Amino acid sequence: MPEPLGDPPRGGDLGAALRAVRARLAAAGVPSPAADADLLAGHVLGLPPGQLRAAALRGTALTAAQAGSLAALVERREARTPLQHLLGRAPFRRLELLVGPGVFVPRPETETTAGLAVQEAAAVAAGGRAPLVVDLCAGSGAVALAVADEVPSARVVAVELDPGAHAWAERNLEAHRPGAGERVRLLLGDATSPQVLAELDGEVDVVASNPPYVPPGAVPREPEVRDHDPALALWGGGEDGLDVPRGVLARAAALLRPGGLVVVEHAEVQGRALRELLAPPTWGGARTHDDAGGRPRATTARRGRSPVTHWGS
Repeated sequence: MPEPLGDPPRGGDLGAALRAVRARLAAAGVPSPAADADLLAGHVLGLPPGQLRAAALRGTALTAAQAGSLAALVERREARTPLQHLLGRAPFRRLELLVGPGVFVPRPETETTAGLAVQEAAAVAAGGRAPLVVDLCAGSGAVALAVADEVPSARVVAVELDPGAHAWAERNLEAHRPGAGERVRLLLGDATSPQVLAELDGEVDVVASNPPYVPPGAVPREPEVRDHDPALALWGGGEDGLDVPRGVLARAAALLRPGGLVVVEHAEVQGRALRELLAPPTWGGARTHDDAGGRPRATTARRGRSPVTHWGS
């Protein structure tokens, strides 16, 4: 039987509490119980991981208030409330983003998408020109802010349809001022509309997108995703889940200058379909890239020189 967290009115030993939390989270099926336990305890105590471990080795005692706060957080994590919602933040490349109910929590695999956009923007900057980058379906602003953070000369525009997610992106831009947040322009709008950012058609160097792409029959396995991420960020539409990505690609074809790069994230099984969509003469050099876990996660292609046919025409 897992060790109790300790009687909240009296507090308890930090090391014993951590062991109990890890056991409880493991029993609840949480994928990373040890890491989650450390992050929750560190959140309550205001300690980074190294200092938390040192405090546990010293036999530091929890106060009654700390023990009560930790117990409440553990109960919610056992119920599979996303860890990031409990902490109020999510790490993403070099950044820490504010997240909570109403916005898709940025995942490590999306760092691959952001990295491909950063790499291309940096190459443009190295050629002596300030790159123009557009993030379609921006969510929390993760990709847009990563590009602005890692390529300071970049001009970045982010578009998000969901007012709730847009509000979180605004918070993140504000949280990263001065700095990357000042270099991102955020719009509330439909990323697939031919009217969105029409004034930039033919001028953009990179279009990056993590659009909704889950097919209708593919219910996400993780309760944290299935029960907490907004539906608008998950379901891509159509039998294959690619209706929204198709609209994003059509918009990217209009926005990009000849030779510009599109980067679109997708499910592991959708790489081939994306490469078929990114076909000549509109596109060239379509290639699917693996994420850090070795799963096909993002596909890139370069804009050709053919006329653009608007999506749905």
